[in-house]
Amino acid sequence: MTKYSLAAPAAAMMLALAGAPAAAVDSIALEAGSGDSTDMARVALQWDMKQRWLGSGDWHLGSYWDLGLGYWQRNAAPGQNDDVAEIGLTPVLRFQQNSLRGLYFEGGLGIHLLSRSQIGDKRLGTQVQFGSSIGMGVRFGDKGQYELSYRYQHLSNGSVKQPNNGINFNQIRFRHHF
Repeated sequence: MTKYSLAAPAAAMMLALAGAPAAAVDSIALEAGSGDSTDMARVALQWDMKQRWLGSGDWHLGSYWDLGLGYWQRNAAPGQNDDVAEIGLTPVLRFQQNSLRGLYFEGGLGIHLLSRSQIGDKRLGTQVQFGSSIGMGVRFGDKGQYELSYRYQHLSNGSVKQPNNGINFNQIRFRHHF
């Protein structure tokens, strides 16, 4: 990967972060995963929307923004690129306990900008991809400051352009709340 292939996603992330005070960041997450013969790693920042909907007993529907910078790697034949950088912004809905501890279920739909529209022999059609994810996890710690979760994520261009092969990832995520 050249130093320039990360320039656009890194610049976009810096601009997005410049508009929000650092104190507003509620948590940071580290993700690792694989799928479709591709490995991925991502670091993400989250901002809690501080909304509670559909409260029922000890549970409610909450939400947060997730801004991530990721890197994908795949074995590739000579002449094909073997990596992609990505930046994504996703609003996420989460069904969680009112105590903000214990089991939760979540799903999100966001937009991702890739440094390239192809990785190895996998052609994604465009550098703009829509990402959907579903997952479940557990929030724990004395103050509920940690999370460990599993997520399934699908990215595709939504048939904006052909090919629309898409890519899927199974991910493990660790998140720390400030």
